[in-house]
Amino acid sequence: MTGIIDYKAGNIRSVELALRTLGVNYRISDTPEELEGADRLIFPGVGEAKYAMKNLKERGFDAFLHQWASSGKPLLGVCLGSQIIFEYSEEGDTPCLALVPGAVRRFPDHFREHGLKIPHMGWNNVTFTNGGSRLFDGIQEGTDFYFVHSYYVDPIDRSIISATVDYGMEVPCGIRHGAIEAFQFHPEKSAMGGLRILANFTAADRQKGPLC
Repeated sequence: MTGIIDYKAGNIRSVELALRTLGVNYRISDTPEELEGADRLIFPGVGEAKYAMKNLKERGFDAFLHQWASSGKPLLGVCLGSQIIFEYSEEGDTPCLALVPGAVRRFPDHFREHGLKIPHMGWNNVTFTNGGSRLFDGIQEGTDFYFVHSYYVDPIDRSIISATVDYGMEVPCGIRHGAIEAFQFHPEKSAMGGLRILANFTAADRQKGPLC
């Protein structure tokens, strides 16, 4: 069973619709105890880091996610959920979960001088790095995914970067750290490429045939 963490800062509805399309057996919960028996977790998120961390702590998800990561069971972070797995975010000067060494930084203001808007919003193509990820199986390099973010992840260990996107600089947009996978873009909003990622992650829970 695939668990989806609901901490009132996640893009839950879009993720749920994508999993329904794929025929995935899933459970959404705002209570850690209800997700303890899951085989894998999706950790979505939109909004502001400080607010998200406050909600996670109030619901006990901070300790739960540390225990989950220690267990080695698969965890998929999406958008804000790909950021607050790091140690610190410049957004609101926020200490985060520290599941992955590194920080989350704001795009430089000088990007605007070069015609680059902040947030980085819309479709952009990704480049696989360091061998990519098994979650990219069946996806061609250069596929477009949908982004909405003003902050980007900056891991200490650059070898864990599985994908990058060009937006004024080489921006990490995929992370692979043990059983943790994370993407800055929104797979659930990224058409067939995004569905393929979710299908690869939830393969054992899918009731339908292979994704065409």
